[in-house]
Amino acid sequence: MSLLLATLLTGLVLLAVGGWFLWNGPEVRPATFAWLRSTPAAVVLFGGAAVWFLWHIAHLGKADFGDYKQLLLLLFGVTALGSFFFVKDFLPVRGLAVLILLCARPLLDAAYMQFDHPQRLLLVVAVYASIVIALIIGATPYRLRNFFNWLFRANTRVRGLGGILAGYGAVLFVVAFTY
Repeated sequence: MSLLLATLLTGLVLLAVGGWFLWNGPEVRPATFAWLRSTPAAVVLFGGAAVWFLWHIAHLGKADFGDYKQLLLLLFGVTALGSFFFVKDFLPVRGLAVLILLCARPLLDAAYMQFDHPQRLLLVVAVYASIVIALIIGATPYRLRNFFNWLFRANTRVRGLGGILAGYGAVLFVVAFTY
């Protein structure tokens, strides 16, 4: 992935999420809380994360436990499938966390060793911040619900977060065309 595409996509995602919270219409609060425990969202987010992770395992080299590829595929495949039956609570949040972590590598790889573009650090900061958030919500997904409870107690907080995310997304979108 090129640095232009990585920065552009990250900017667009931040613009979309920021725009959602900045708009803060009557559907925003219920929809924001509904996906946290939604089965269709779990299938899309956690299922997508599981497929992507299993794809990585299927392409392991010899130096990366490649000799145990089939065993690892079976172990993680059964674990992912079992999660849909035994760990249903906040499964979409866990799937989102895994997707964020899986997306981080290509984004950081795009910015790697690009010293002639110091503005790439705006992308890197956003990616590392999302990694920290993904680790927190992946380990304790109820914290995202608690954050949303705190956030929606005041409209200024929701719009403030939306403005920050949309603004940073807009900056990344513009910066993408400066490479």
